[in-house]
Amino acid sequence: MEPRLNYAKTNPGILKLMMQVEEYKTTTEFDQKLMELIKIRASQINGCAFCLDMHTKDARAIGETEQRIYCLNAWRESPFYSEPERAALALTEAVTFISENGVPDDLYEQVLQHYSETQYMDLVFLIITINSWNRLAISTTSVPGDYQPQSSK
Repeated sequence: MEPRLNYAKTNPGILKLMMQVEEYKTTTEFDQKLMELIKIRASQINGCAFCLDMHTKDARAIGETEQRIYCLNAWRESPFYSEPERAALALTEAVTFISENGVPDDLYEQVLQHYSETQYMDLVFLIITINSWNRLAISTTSVPGDYQPQSSK
């Protein structure tokens, strides 16, 4: 597999903009493991091998268990996720598949049982961000395999 182009070299402004968007996550109150689970789940749905490679490595680097990473695709049938995580994962799926059913009212209410309205918006923004990265990586054919987490460099 060969990349179509290197978007960072072809248009550095896009990478700069995406990194500014990505920086927002540091202002949220979310646990880094939850953010990685969200990124992995959206990337699974979107079929983004580059982002799956990156975020599974990042999740392991911060102590996420192999079991939770491997079962993420079947989180509804797995006992390894807390209720707040389940709400965030359900929201991840709804936002990623937004054209199918939107975000139903009952899901919105479920998320608000665990998170404030501000946190709800932060979750939505995190989900939008990984979906943007997925689309960028897929459309440019970013090749997985070489990424190394910051903590192991």
